[in-house]
Amino acid sequence: MKRIGLSGGIGSGKSYVAEILEKMGFPVYYADARAKALTDTHPHIISELIKRFGTTVYEDGVLNRKVLASLIFDSEGDRMFVNNLIHPIVRTDFDVWCAKQHSPLVFNEAAILFETGAYRQFDATVLVIAPLETRIERIMQRDRCTHEQAEARIQSQWSDEQKMPLATCIVMNDGTIPLLSQLEHVVTTLLNLS
Repeated sequence: MKRIGLSGGIGSGKSYVAEILEKMGFPVYYADARAKALTDTHPHIISELIKRFGTTVYEDGVLNRKVLASLIFDSEGDRMFVNNLIHPIVRTDFDVWCAKQHSPLVFNEAAILFETGAYRQFDATVLVIAPLETRIERIMQRDRCTHEQAEARIQSQWSDEQKMPLATCIVMNDGTIPLLSQLEHVVTTLLNLS
């Protein structure tokens, strides 16, 4: 079984690509969704966050993400603490999930795979890209925000140009080049990797 990292900047359509891969019969682990679930349920994460930030970070047993975000926004040390706490637990969760899969390829869909260096833990990576204006339009529609807000969200992440040299395969999700034929080619490439 090959473990494949699947990523793409905000508005690139990586989740849509993940859904197509699932329809093609490949299991997809949604790292960001699992991380959210684990922050609400994992006893070690809960106790460590409360120990560091106080009881206000949890409200009725659910992580108050706005409070946590405001606490770590200006503090690189606190941000690193949170990442170093959550990422290893998510990685272990992914390993447990992989052990239950019976597929030659499994995908791990994650937003900041390249920025965190996590891409190195995979056998290969797939990067979903799209033109800037297409991404801005998608973010504005999805999040009901302004052009400027959408652009600021894109600017807060690495550019496609920074990620592309690190990716094994690149999928262009611009709405004109058919995705299915690109993904069939990607799957063939990944299956043939030694």
